[in-house]
Amino acid sequence: MTREAIIAAIRAVLAERMDNKHLDGFGPQSRLNADLYLDSVLMLNLFLHLELDHGLPAPEETVAGSDITTVGDLAALLADEMPAPKDATTAADTTAPDVHGEVYQDIKVHCFVSCLCDAVKAAGLDHRPMYFSIWDADFAVSERYQLLYHTPQISHDVFRRWFQRLYGVRITEWYDRSASKQANLDTLLRLMAAYRPTDSIMVMLDLFHLPERENKFNQNPFPHYLMVEPTGAPEIWHVRDPDFRWEGPIARERLLNAIAQPSVAGGYVFDRRAVRPPAAADIRDFFLACFMADDNPLIRRVREIVAAHVEGRNGLGVRDLDTALRELPVISIRKWAYEHGFAYFWRALRLPNGEFLHWCDKIEELALGLKGLHFMILRLAQTRDHGHAAKIHETLDSLDALETAIKARLRAVFLAWCVDQGWAPGSSSENRLVAG
Repeated sequence: MTREAIIAAIRAVLAERMDNKHLDGFGPQSRLNADLYLDSVLMLNLFLHLELDHGLPAPEETVAGSDITTVGDLAALLADEMPAPKDATTAADTTAPDVHGEVYQDIKVHCFVSCLCDAVKAAGLDHRPMYFSIWDADFAVSERYQLLYHTPQISHDVFRRWFQRLYGVRITEWYDRSASKQANLDTLLRLMAAYRPTDSIMVMLDLFHLPERENKFNQNPFPHYLMVEPTGAPEIWHVRDPDFRWEGPIARERLLNAIAQPSVAGGYVFDRRAVRPPAAADIRDFFLACFMADDNPLIRRVREIVAAHVEGRNGLGVRDLDTALRELPVISIRKWAYEHGFAYFWRALRLPNGEFLHWCDKIEELALGLKGLHFMILRLAQTRDHGHAAKIHETLDSLDALETAIKARLRAVFLAWCVDQGWAPGSSSENRLVAG
């Protein structure tokens, strides 16, 4: 199929199958995320319909790992006119970074923790230990077997407690969930009026209501934490979004509207002046509190969700898997946090860079494997062919074994670090979990 015919097929899928409302001016130059509002899940749906309806299967590495910018780029890939590019959102880098270098490899995996770590980096300290809490961070599964990255029941208190213990910073919750939206907006306005240069004011807003902000997950709603500061103009606030690595001015009223949405509720404030280096014993205890050596919760729960739909529990069917696992990409990117765990101990022990890069490749294989798994699940949901279920469970087994291997090596290097710190292996600190 020619490049022009593929572009026509892309438009047909967006219009007829996906009911895309942003096709004015559609053409090769249209940006898939910024102009057509295709998040990672919608991109998988686009790939799927191009395969099923138009006989245009994309290479597996393209589905899982490519970061295609425009319609023209996608058409060229499907026409085999260009190689699939490396995913720009991944932490692995083709330039083979040196873990012992001074440049941090930043990872976009958790908005709340990214806001905290922004203050740590500003103080010139290592923020990597905070990411020990991310690779298996809490998520939820509803009674209808839907995977959820955010619910009112998911608490950030564990991050607050450990951030204070590690870095000495007390985080105060200014948002009162028992008060009205207007009362909380008034509190925020007072905080902004009394703002000091060392204040960090965090607020949860619905990023869907800031469409000018490009992101990879055009979820609706999209609860997201970022930081706000006043400017010299009362009607303009300065926004810092450490997770998506963006900052700039936005009209105050637009921000207040996104904060006022019923889909979001949350806000914290802390003073960056208090940041101090963490003690080795606290880093040890934090790792132990976070580390689940014998369980991979995300893979386990995805397996349960798939099984519930394949078996038809509670009236569910495989057709519902599209909705049930829509938020899988938002959670699965947390697996990139393993790189920060490896990097922290690798740097401390001065271990060889080559093996570090080997484990980075394994982490990439896990993260992109979860994306490929999601595509398989969407194919099952679309075709309703239960024959696809066996391949899905086989892939889940493979990813489970891969993550277990990553954890085993990470635990081994952690124990070597403990010995280097003077703590004997086999001591009580090796086996206990610390509540924080």
